[in-house]
Amino acid sequence: MFSDLQNLKPNQGKNLIIEVAGQKYVRILVKTHLINFGEDFFSLTKKYIAPEFKQGDFIAISEKIISVCLRNVRHISTVHVSWLARLIVKGVKKYPNDIGFSRPEKMQVAVDIVGYPRMILAIFLGIIGKIFGIRGIFWIVAGKRVSEIDGFNPDAIDMYKEYAILPPENPTKICEDIEEKLGFPATIIDANNINVKILGKSKQVFLDKKDLRLVLLDNPMGQNDELTPFVIVRKI
Repeated sequence: MFSDLQNLKPNQGKNLIIEVAGQKYVRILVKTHLINFGEDFFSLTKKYIAPEFKQGDFIAISEKIISVCLRNVRHISTVHVSWLARLIVKGVKKYPNDIGFSRPEKMQVAVDIVGYPRMILAIFLGIIGKIFGIRGIFWIVAGKRVSEIDGFNPDAIDMYKEYAILPPENPTKICEDIEEKLGFPATIIDANNINVKILGKSKQVFLDKKDLRLVLLDNPMGQNDELTPFVIVRKI
């Protein structure tokens, strides 16, 4: 039954098979070359997915690789850290296994996108939320999907470590284009060692967003140099 998976290895000791709501799924990790800025995303998807894809599958795609292909990035040399970014970083939650927003340069990219007045309001309301035990208000008020910004990670692959990776615009449309042009039902996810968010999915992805998130919650793609930005999800 799993003879076609014998050469596939889980990332960071994660199992390839997961059970959600009584149904088992296998996550087939699709290894690629080191994808460079500006490569054609649709050509890459067809090249790497077509040999493994079967009817009834869908694919999960890291938002990072889409933004790299679209050059939706910002180099650290263009970032000038402000007092506000340094102040916000002091209050963000720190994680032992993920850089999160602990670097002021990364927070400054968010400040530049949102603007100073809205960021200051987000700080104020976020503090009030914490007083009442409600977390996450800062990011909700900041908006503009800045919580999805990735990058400036010293542990990342050399090519990427000096870049902030910005969230792709209209991820649902990108998923629908993949499904229409290539025939692969698709979802785009923002995955790290802290959380997984479903940013968009095409119509033929049969799971709702809640179960879809659970199928990918352990981030099977990995977070370092695994080179597996695509995952084929298959019912078993």
